[in-house]
This record gives sequence, C-alpha cells and structure tokens, in this order.
Amino acid sequence: MVSPGRRGVEVAAAPHWRTRRVPNAGIVSRGRGLRSTLSAMTSDTSTPPPVTVRRVTADDHDGWAALFAGYREFYQLPDDPAAVATTWSWVVGEQHGMTGLVAEARDGSLVGLAHVRTFARPSIGSVGLFLDDLFTDPAARRSGVGAALLRAVSDLAAQRGASVVRWITAADNVTARALYDELGAQTPWVTYDMVPQRY
Repeated sequence: MVSPGRRGVEVAAAPHWRTRRVPNAGIVSRGRGLRSTLSAMTSDTSTPPPVTVRRVTADDHDGWAALFAGYREFYQLPDDPAAVATTWSWVVGEQHGMTGLVAEARDGSLVGLAHVRTFARPSIGSVGLFLDDLFTDPAARRSGVGAALLRAVSDLAAQRGASVVRWITAADNVTARALYDELGAQTPWVTYDMVPQRY
C-alpha cells in the first residue's frame, strides 16, 4: 500500500513492455548511506532543496514512528504496537530484502517515508524493486516530497541493477496518480489477494 493519496501505481509490467527512465535529479550515492538532495519543484540551483532523502537509521525511530502512525491511520488500520515494532525491525535491519528511506526537511524533521523490497522476476531473469509504502506528512504535501522519494527509489533501483520499480494504487487515488503518471506508466494488470489456507 502506498500513500500520499492512497496507494502507488504499478509502474512496470510484462517483460516485453518498455518502462520510462526517471532522471536521478542530482541523487548522490555514498555506499549504504544513500542520500539524495532533490528540488522537485524548481531548477533554480540557488534555492536549497526542500528535502534530503536518505536511508533510515536507528536514530530515526521516533520520527519514523510518527509518520508510520499517520500512514496506518490513513488506511484505518487498528492500533497494533506489535505490527509496528515488527515493521520497524524489518526496515531498520533491512530484513526480507527491505530498505527504508526517509525524507528529511531542512530543520531535521522527517516529513516522508518509503519502504521498498527486492523481488525476483523469473520470466526475464532479473530483479525489481517493489514500493510497499509511501507516505508524506500532510503538512508537507505538494512541496515535492513525494517526487523526491520516488526519484530516490528509482535511483536505488538503478544502483542495484533492478529492471523495474513497481507499486500499486487505488483507482480513485486521483491526486497521487497525477504524480505517478509523471514518473511511471500505468499497466492493465489486475491485483488479486488470496487468504492462505491448508487444503
């Protein structure tokens, strides 16, 4: 599930489809410390960028928790401290192929998050990056935070040699889809969920 708006859009598709390359807009990699300084709304180099996108660290817990609480509230998920603690351990420990990114404002506060994980693409013998969660603090929306996070995800995927970045969204997520349509390509694929059970 991806927000702002509601969820993200599936950006890539079957192996024969072409996907659009997203410019890295000044993203700088420093080993594990991915940092991207992006000004998504202006090309004026004299203006400081609105946010720095970087990997989550253990020191980010409180800011991350506040953003993740907003994310869960948006989806009307019940309070579940155990689930939140589990997710934090996955993100900060980079378990299950997950990487957590945060958008840091000039004052040091965290204003957005993204959770991604690697997945295999057996049909073409490559890997992709799946964007599970994307959330921007409501007070920071429409300032380029979402675009900065998506471009950082694209850059991370390119660094890892991934062939695609993929995410899903609700059909009525019009506001967020306006951004997604700029950076990705909608596909005709339909998503299904099945409840696990023993037969």
